[in-house]
Amino acid sequence: MKVDQKGHTVTIKDTQGDVNAFLEKVTQQFKTFEKQNIIIDLSADASVTEKDLKAFLPLSKLQKKAKKSFVIVASDLDFNAISDKLAVVPSLLEAHDIIEMEEIERDLGF
Repeated sequence: MKVDQKGHTVTIKDTQGDVNAFLEKVTQQFKTFEKQNIIIDLSADASVTEKDLKAFLPLSKLQKKAKKSFVIVASDLDFNAISDKLAVVPSLLEAHDIIEMEEIERDLGF
């Protein structure tokens, strides 16, 4: 697990290739990241499925309650099959764009 802090956003990258073990680590250390926007980078793992992503839903809900963003970066997926409750994008650039848009929406009171 590689953690990269940039401004008010933390990017957590899976370096093991095991989504379940990665989810467990992120969940255990979630308190240290909860005050920041979070990007979960699974782009290096081509075996990630929609079911794997659903496991991140509880963390996403916690972030939304705290008025922070939670975006997952994953490639080679059918993005239409993924729940609307999860923000899943194919690149880190798009993840940062989503966070920026959500920050603006929060500032405007949406």
